[in-house]
Amino acid sequence: MHDFPVLEIGPLNIDISTFLAIIVTFVIVFVMARLAVRNLSVDNPSKMQNFMEWVIEFVHNLTASAMPLSKAKRYVSLGMTIIMFIFVANLLGLPFGIVTHHEHGLSLFGYKIEGHEFAWWKSPTADLSVTSGLAVIVFVLVHYLGLTQNTKHYLKHYFEPFWFFLPLNIIKELSKPLTLALRLFANIFAGEVLIATILMAGVWGTPLLLAWQGFSIFVGAIQAFLFTILTMVYISQATVHEEH
Repeated sequence: MHDFPVLEIGPLNIDISTFLAIIVTFVIVFVMARLAVRNLSVDNPSKMQNFMEWVIEFVHNLTASAMPLSKAKRYVSLGMTIIMFIFVANLLGLPFGIVTHHEHGLSLFGYKIEGHEFAWWKSPTADLSVTSGLAVIVFVLVHYLGLTQNTKHYLKHYFEPFWFFLPLNIIKELSKPLTLALRLFANIFAGEVLIATILMAGVWGTPLLLAWQGFSIFVGAIQAFLFTILTMVYISQATVHEEH
């Protein structure tokens, strides 16, 4: 069984495969965005422009389903960034794997990494630290927007329906980033574990591998959608008066 290379720098444990996958995800999303706006045309739009217009419309409708239309427009860019980044990240571990063998461990940037077989490629969302980071960003953003845009109603909802519900309401808020992180991580990690298990069957597992990879694309899309729609719902609950 292979290990993922972990670089220990003081108190930090950096998973190199995760770090590389995050960089690749960022580059892919950035390139897609640039290609979509490179040659904008009303009469003869490119396929990439049409695709991005469809994504924008989809995210706009998704956002508008969670909050009033007047507020939805300002969060479309956020929704697009989240859904595209997570979708691409979810699929990175599907096409192939990169594994290297090192009899005497690995030396990287002057640091010694113990092990003999290292995997250098996986979906970044198959790492709990990545999904937790995304969830924490959403958590901070939601409460910042609630405090700055809807202060009175936002603070009031912690004491509803009665003041002694305060502890339960705090627990409810703290559970939101936890469930966001764990749901995304568990689905993608389980898929990659299953793919690794199928690969052990060699050539006999090829039909099952192809079928599962097709299903994994569907799962990756669903998880990106769920993370995005829940983010918009949480923002709506924190910023829209009627939700309180």
